[in-house]
Amino acid sequence: MKNILLAIVAVTIISCTSSKENRFLQNGAYRGILRLDNNKKIPFNFDVTSKNTLTIFNADEVIHVDEITYHNDSITIQMPIFEGYIKAIITENNTLLGNFIKPTSNRIVPFEAKLDKNRFDKTAKPITNISGNWETTFSPDNNNSRYIAKGIFKQNNEKVTGTFRTTTGDYRYLEGTVSGDSLYLSTFDGAHAFLFEAKVTDSTLTGTFYSGNHWKEPFVAKKNDNYELPDPDTLTSLKNKDQRFTFSFPNEKGKMISLDDENFKNKVVVVQIMGSWCPNCLDESRYYSDFYRNYKNKDLAFVGLAFEVAKTPDEAFEAIKRLKEGTGIEYPILLAQYGSSDKLMAQEKLPMLDKVLSYPTTVIIDKKGKVRKIHTGFNGPATGEKYYEFTSNFKNLIEKLLAE
Repeated sequence: MKNILLAIVAVTIISCTSSKENRFLQNGAYRGILRLDNNKKIPFNFDVTSKNTLTIFNADEVIHVDEITYHNDSITIQMPIFEGYIKAIITENNTLLGNFIKPTSNRIVPFEAKLDKNRFDKTAKPITNISGNWETTFSPDNNNSRYIAKGIFKQNNEKVTGTFRTTTGDYRYLEGTVSGDSLYLSTFDGAHAFLFEAKVTDSTLTGTFYSGNHWKEPFVAKKNDNYELPDPDTLTSLKNKDQRFTFSFPNEKGKMISLDDENFKNKVVVVQIMGSWCPNCLDESRYYSDFYRNYKNKDLAFVGLAFEVAKTPDEAFEAIKRLKEGTGIEYPILLAQYGSSDKLMAQEKLPMLDKVLSYPTTVIIDKKGKVRKIHTGFNGPATGEKYYEFTSNFKNLIEKLLAE
């Protein structure tokens, strides 16, 4: 928290030494840059359509931002749903200088922005086209942190879009370029800021993944259009296959809610293990919110179990409230844990599970209270085919259980 206060003070001091005239963002297309400690940059694009609204773009993702406030030459841009915000000054030439701040995790990344339509600078004609599937390993030389992924990319001239799928989710909407023999991809969604850099051939990628200014790791990939990840329906299970799934956690009014409550009896129940801070959970919540709205008059109930990083219950429920309002969720989200998103602690809260590998994880329970499926992670819209495969299978299973 000390670092955040220093960052805010620094912006304030700069502002106080500048002109006292009120300044507002000019309309136009901007390139924002988050500066990392090693001189790397995470770029993203946004359009300003009025002084109180802007839109951030990551490939097909469109994020509308309307919580913008001004004070003299300073601007605060609050990201929707997530807690992260940008605090900056607007200079005389309409450049933004400041920081991206995430209070709960005490993370600060220097930020700047100016009028510019490009995401990455174009320097050379691409030597190859990386469209297709890539068998990927992150931290390949570290047995403790090594994990597998599947890269899914489309390239049009130098422009690249796509994502990396892992066994527990995906890196959402990535956008970038191939310049000569180098690949650059980035995304910024208000929760995560990612940069992927790699050297490319027609069959290999060798690079580094940066998450904000607090994490980086190497990755390698080889072209493999037949590669598939393990089935996400097989990664998490009950310790005893005949065991009942149970929970008892408070809602925002402090009332303890249990799966034994009348509201869940004789219904198909979808339990969403999630966190309001989690972008994959946001993608899943948007889908579940729409699905529930269309099926809520049937014998179907949804309930979220939130594992929050917020330090207090009040802060956690405020974060949950922002998520519900931002996605239109009508089903209850209970507070299962606050102050940590540690998966080992989550498994202690849900001891009937053999492990909690991912936020989100979905548990589907039939009308008799039997667990019929546990799905680890979520393949969001950025994964294309896998997203539509999941939504089709989910709809078919729920309709089958409702008919039983």
